Amino acid sequence: MIRVLIADDHPLMRKGLADILNGVEGIEVVGSAEDGAAAVALAYAVKPDIVLMDISMPGMDGIEATEKLVEMDSHARVVMLTSYSEREKITQALAAGAVSYLTKDAPPEAVIRAIRSAAAAGEAHPSD
Repeated sequence: MIRVLIADDHPLMRKGLADILNGVEGIEVVGSAEDGAAAVALAYAVKPDIVLMDISMPGMDGIEATEKLVEMDSHARVVMLTSYSEREKITQALAAGAVSYLTKDAPPEAVIRAIRSAAAAGEAHPSD
């Protein structure tokens, strides 16, 4: 079972993603957070395999939250899911430690593939 945490400041986005993912075999949504600080705290508590992370959130943004997850040696792998498609944002997210980057206009199947791919990569490198 792939355990997923959703971090996005829009309640409708969190709910929509949870509804989609909860219907997918092998994926379980274990929590959702409205900002980066809440995502880091929740990731520490629930130990997800994957964090679906928005970049633009109030307070601690998704890039900083990703850096914190890496610093705290979380085994969670971050998949950025954001409305930003600029090369600079993609580069910042990947430099922070995200393993994948999708824009919010991606179809649900692409998000599911990214989650499964990131989880498989994490299993291949458990010391990361």
